[in-house]
Amino acid sequence: MAPFISSPLSLLTFFLLLFLSSAAASHHLKLPLLHRNPYPPPPSDALSADNHRLSFLFSASRKHPRPRLPVTSAASFGSGQYLVSLHLGTPPQPLLLIADTGSDLTWVSCSACRRHCSPQSAPFRPRRSATFSPHHCYNPACNLVPHPKNSPRCNRTRLHSTCRYQYSYADGSVTTGFFSTETTTFNATAGKLLKFQHFNFGCGFWNSGPSLSGPSFNGGDGVLGLGRGPISFTSQLGRDFGHKFSYCLMDYTLSPPPTSYLLIGAGKSKFSYTPLLVNPLSQTFYYIKIESVSINNVKLRITPSIWAIDKYGNGGTVVDSGTTITFLPEPAYRTILAVFERLVKLPESANPVPGFDLCLNVSSGGPRTSLPQLSFRLGGGAVFKPPPRNYFIDAAEDVKCLALQPVTTDAGFAVIGNLMQQGYTFEFDKDRSRLGFTRRGCSAPP
Repeated sequence: MAPFISSPLSLLTFFLLLFLSSAAASHHLKLPLLHRNPYPPPPSDALSADNHRLSFLFSASRKHPRPRLPVTSAASFGSGQYLVSLHLGTPPQPLLLIADTGSDLTWVSCSACRRHCSPQSAPFRPRRSATFSPHHCYNPACNLVPHPKNSPRCNRTRLHSTCRYQYSYADGSVTTGFFSTETTTFNATAGKLLKFQHFNFGCGFWNSGPSLSGPSFNGGDGVLGLGRGPISFTSQLGRDFGHKFSYCLMDYTLSPPPTSYLLIGAGKSKFSYTPLLVNPLSQTFYYIKIESVSINNVKLRITPSIWAIDKYGNGGTVVDSGTTITFLPEPAYRTILAVFERLVKLPESANPVPGFDLCLNVSSGGPRTSLPQLSFRLGGGAVFKPPPRNYFIDAAEDVKCLALQPVTTDAGFAVIGNLMQQGYTFEFDKDRSRLGFTRRGCSAPP
């Protein structure tokens, strides 16, 4: 049976099939991290005074508002992404940006239009903003972004020698434009509006490729880079609000899509934590360690070394909000698939859905529709146990398919995609190098 495309859910499934046919779009851009402390250690006689001051600062910080940006599923646009609401410019221009923990650069699609703009023109119009300012090519900030190969040589004497960037994604998609600064405006936890000035971002005038012009980009005006690099959105705001952020990705099948939030700064939830690993050759990504995989609390025979990062920087497991499906090393995937096929009591679909290895006919209903429970034991002892709806998706009427895919290249890595993250609040604590997760505060509305 062909996928239905008359509802947001089945429309998303339709585009997921297109996504699977063109392989995963992950991000492999490597940017330098700036970890230099120019301040000498304090003298020992200052420690007592500092302790009192810290107590005051910690108390005061609880009263300070923190950025709170709305997050919604793009399923109604036929996309498997999640969109963050952000205002850019003076006066503020509303934008919807794809939340992406797998890249650093925040960029928006820009238009040179000032008046009488076409509805088809790009959503951000810098000429309408009083605070837009492109970086000069000799500005040190310009060294933080990659440049086009044919970029003109920097002329320090010319006022309009702008900093040109070219940011590439693994599937060949490219955004090119001017690396710039702007004022961002967003809501805060205390109900106030916050402004963040001199925010570095890409004003993309030339954007092309499957990820940026295909169905996966539907509904998006650009990308909100949430990676670990110095130019990411969270790294820049972290200097004022703390290098910690969290988000909740609500169930994409709900209609209308509920709103959750991306929070910058410390939260109040209690999390299960696993350490974040560092890959010196790929400093953008949030790597975690998978120690073992179980189904129905039975540990599977999977060689632990297949989860490791090798000396060339390949392998490992990345948590990525910008990838929809979860990808696992092929030996692990084949083992999990075989166990699911053995344990599932439901008949396989008579009309398999292209792109999926296991599709089930769930029309009978009843107890037989219960699906095996997958769980991951992570570094530090935390156990991530998502519900079956996070890895069995509705691909057609009365058909559920296993939403896992194998990584078939030696240079690839495992990815925990956003479907697997649904219904959880994830906290990315960069100061303490750990990832937290909890089901609290991320449930569906009543």
